[in-house]
Amino acid sequence: MASQQLIPLFPTYDELIKLDFSDYPQLSKFINDPNQPWRLTLWQWGKSFLEYTGRNKSIHTYDRFRNEVEKFLLWAFLIKQSPIDEYRKSDILDYADFCWKPPVAWIGSSNQERFKLQNAYFQINVAWRPFKIQAPKSQLIKDIDKKKYRPSQQTLTSSFTGIIVFYNYLMGEEFCYGNPAQIAKKDCKHFINDAQVKEIKRLTSEQWQYLLDTAVELANADEVYERNLFVIAALKTLFLRVSELSERANWSPVMGHFWQDEDENWWLKIYGKGRKLRDTTVPPDFLPFLQRYRLSRGLSGLPSSGENNVLVEKIRGQGGMTSRHLRRLVQDIFDQAYLKMKQASGENKALKLKEATTHWLRHTGASMEIERGRALKDLSEDLGHASMATTDTIYVQSENKMRAESGKKRKVD
Repeated sequence: MASQQLIPLFPTYDELIKLDFSDYPQLSKFINDPNQPWRLTLWQWGKSFLEYTGRNKSIHTYDRFRNEVEKFLLWAFLIKQSPIDEYRKSDILDYADFCWKPPVAWIGSSNQERFKLQNAYFQINVAWRPFKIQAPKSQLIKDIDKKKYRPSQQTLTSSFTGIIVFYNYLMGEEFCYGNPAQIAKKDCKHFINDAQVKEIKRLTSEQWQYLLDTAVELANADEVYERNLFVIAALKTLFLRVSELSERANWSPVMGHFWQDEDENWWLKIYGKGRKLRDTTVPPDFLPFLQRYRLSRGLSGLPSSGENNVLVEKIRGQGGMTSRHLRRLVQDIFDQAYLKMKQASGENKALKLKEATTHWLRHTGASMEIERGRALKDLSEDLGHASMATTDTIYVQSENKMRAESGKKRKVD
């Protein structure tokens, strides 16, 4: 292996779906190796899986699965030297050992593109590596000791997840008839059983009140901030991801997605993760924020059925806002609320407002709902979680708070 150059296997999604081997001479030679004729079949399986992922998921998801499938197939080609449909649990555990301590030659210190267009052909980028070691900002890249590479538990979990999903796809296509990665995961010696108290990235009640009060004060003084106030109230109260308020290629949130049932309960129709539609409950306490935002836009107090006005309009131009623009609106209020709270209560109490992102508002709203005793099943459905177990794992902290409170009674003497 030391004498053989590492070859990236898959380009970007846009390039993959129109890939012609004649444009990738080095990749073609590597994949069509007469000594391992099964390489081409495995590569085609990987290509088929990644095309499916790119077509049905996001580009971010495509990139994530590409990294894992690519590493796994390179290991199969160059290290194990046997096709993956013959693997058993022990083979996957061998791969886990490899990922735990890959050869230095497989490790890079920066993100690199896989192919470069040179002389009308896609040539491999010799600086690309399957694994990457993260260097501290203060450390020069040339000073990094790659022998100290160790994957985090999150990285190792991502590797297993990628391979498990890949095998599941192959089973669905009847290319493979078992999933050894699923079986091997529970026996991998590199996983640590984690019983730590999870810190949920959320605001305290006091920090949230500063944020809300700041947004209200700004909106009262200048109507342009009504948009900021509405977005912040919606993210926290309706447990939205910022992407669920944004304009996307296949979905445009409009005011008509707010609707009332026959009992006059308000709901909001949301297009969420996994291309799933859900309806989340809209409490009466949120309606004044919806009304004042609509009135600032010259609309009636509450939406009507079939109304096509965009939910959050662009500052300039027509149409809805992108996630990036929405984050800027929220960050502006975070920054101003942080300065106010810092001046009133000190740096330590205000610090989370400086660190917070838009997703903290979803966590904050959900955590507060659990603390007030709302049924986990109802909250889970509003959040769009596939199961209550996800909600329970992420948000339930009441028992840990009681444990921490009782722990304060311990004495040194």
